[in-house]
Amino acid sequence: MIKRLCISLVAMLCVSYSLKAQEDRNKSIIQSALYGLEYEIKAGFNIGGASPLPLPEEIRALTGYSPNINLAIEGDIIKWLGKKKEWGIILGLRLETKGMEAEARTKNYSMEIFGDGGERLKGNWTGMVKTKFRSSYFSIPLLAAWKPNQRIRLSAGPYFSLKTSGDFSGHVFDGYLRENDPTGNKVKIEGESQAPYDFSKELRQTLWGVEAGITWRAFKHLNVNADLIWGLNDIFKKDFNTITFAMYPIYLNVGFGYSF
Repeated sequence: MIKRLCISLVAMLCVSYSLKAQEDRNKSIIQSALYGLEYEIKAGFNIGGASPLPLPEEIRALTGYSPNINLAIEGDIIKWLGKKKEWGIILGLRLETKGMEAEARTKNYSMEIFGDGGERLKGNWTGMVKTKFRSSYFSIPLLAAWKPNQRIRLSAGPYFSLKTSGDFSGHVFDGYLRENDPTGNKVKIEGESQAPYDFSKELRQTLWGVEAGITWRAFKHLNVNADLIWGLNDIFKKDFNTITFAMYPIYLNVGFGYSF
């Protein structure tokens, strides 16, 4: 009998503690709402790639492209302003990956490859180039928000990213390299032969750009999000000149969010 009473008492205490914790959470959310604060957790994926703008004449045709799977997880704090709370400020923290695979036919494309003996060969490549790009970032968006109605939210503003890991590599095939300049010694890579390249160490540590998006409140707490994220600086370091044009990360992020 005493044992049953103890078990019942423990169960009652657990239920009471759970209800009290839930009540405290509800009070915190209500209090935040009174101060115009809203919190959101988002998850989605990025579709896009790193691209020069406009395409340089060295790239004659894009013959293949794969966006790969690029996940993004984000937490936002939204501060609504004024009595109507139509305008607000969003501060977020996003953990994301950006990547792609692309294949192109090129002519006189500046390139540095590894030869059969591991030696570096630099010059102008004419032929096929296959590229793999994948990087992970911590990103901080700082956005202005506007609600035309209770279901739609529009947002726009800058973001800043810190690279945590990065890979930019690939290989060339079915063509030839003119060493040092367009009239230099001709190195052919034909048939089944390939020559790799790797510019991963030349990726820039910090990126910045702008983003603009729309959020639709599908249910009381569930949102559907779409954001265009446009990088405004080159993914490569300033002193890297093997690739002679800037490449900008341009991605569309789509996903879902939970507001509370």
